[in-house]
Amino acid sequence: MKPQIILTLLIVFNSCSIQQRCIDPEISLPNQISCIIEADSTCVADTHWSEIFTDPLLQDLINQTLTHNKDLLSASARIRELEKLHHITKTNYLFDIGAKGYIEHETHNISSNNQTIDLEIGAKLTFSWEIDFFGRIRWANQEALANYLKSIEGQKALQITLIANVASSYYQLMALDNKLEILIRTLKTREEDLNKARLRFTEGLTSEIPYQQAQVEYASTAALIPNIQRQIKIKENEISILTGEMPSNIQRSQIQRHEISVNILHLGIPSELIKRRPDITAAEQSLKAQIAKVGYTWAERFPRFIINLEGGLENTAFKGFFTAPLTYALSELTAPLFAFNKRKAKYDAAIQAYDAERFQYEKKVLQAFKEVNDAVISYSSANKQVELMENLRNSTKKYLDLAQAQYINGQINYINVLHAQRSYLNAKINLSDAICNENIALIELYKSLGGGWQNEK
Repeated sequence: MKPQIILTLLIVFNSCSIQQRCIDPEISLPNQISCIIEADSTCVADTHWSEIFTDPLLQDLINQTLTHNKDLLSASARIRELEKLHHITKTNYLFDIGAKGYIEHETHNISSNNQTIDLEIGAKLTFSWEIDFFGRIRWANQEALANYLKSIEGQKALQITLIANVASSYYQLMALDNKLEILIRTLKTREEDLNKARLRFTEGLTSEIPYQQAQVEYASTAALIPNIQRQIKIKENEISILTGEMPSNIQRSQIQRHEISVNILHLGIPSELIKRRPDITAAEQSLKAQIAKVGYTWAERFPRFIINLEGGLENTAFKGFFTAPLTYALSELTAPLFAFNKRKAKYDAAIQAYDAERFQYEKKVLQAFKEVNDAVISYSSANKQVELMENLRNSTKKYLDLAQAQYINGQINYINVLHAQRSYLNAKINLSDAICNENIALIELYKSLGGGWQNEK
């Protein structure tokens, strides 16, 4: 039988043995990604992030993050490292050629009357090649390739996370700005009310109670401002670190409801979600790397066949050195004989490690579908919440206007005006928070679908 046929049969036998021991993941895909929305052939995650986050200032921050973020730069360096390591394993298929030159001088003095001197001069080329009968080199190469591809997918997953973190922090910062602006405007109103209450009290038109109530409302509102200012600076510092910069002021727009030109509730089909999400494809590469490790430990149980050739010049003196050729050939077969089942134990351990990785992969797929369903529910709820908060804000504004008018006409007490003012203040802040939550829910939905890692439009 020809050596090529023998090698082919060994590889096939090797692969079949590994496949029998490494069970495929059990994944039963649902008919649709979300329990609420029907499956669609299109998906918003295929839209570039710049078409989702259209605020120019936010786009600048995201671009800066993708260029200068330290974690992303570290991930890129890791990819380059694994690429080189994969290149090393690929060269194991090839033969090694080396060269050496040497001079050896050895003196033997067994007794004082019997001294010998050995001199050896040599210049040689060496050739070594391992024939990969059982796939040891092939499996090592596949493991290195899987780890390299996993690092690429890991970088994509990191990019999605960074885009989402920058966008979320940006919208939270805008919400804090809006909340601070609301409190500052309210404080000015409280100050006007306090001055009016003081004037009415000093002129004997009211008792001291409304005046003290106005002081309490002014002080309560003023006490809220420092904490909001603190949160704003912390959020600015957080964004600065994400963009790879020292803490600094962050330029931003005013908060508003997110308007996008695509239908955010296009979720795509289940099988595409698995292909699109980098964390799932990274888990898949981890699974492939573990299969390769199983194959490697399987091949380690069998002999290694290595051919060594050596040729050059060798002599006991410089005279006649170039007319003293030397050739040396060796076919080496090394095989483990008795190692107390250590190699078999390593093989069995590798299979168990594969099973652990397989369960993690199955969990990752389940988690992905859960995250999408949660994100759809959260976005739909946040969308409705904004509409309800807008209605509440409008209602409390009318309530406040009526309360102030009736108080001026002496129809109600000042406590009723204070209640209306508090309701209006809370409604404005709650609306601001609702808009922020809607924007963040949009980000989480886009992220859960695997959008945002595309480098080019």
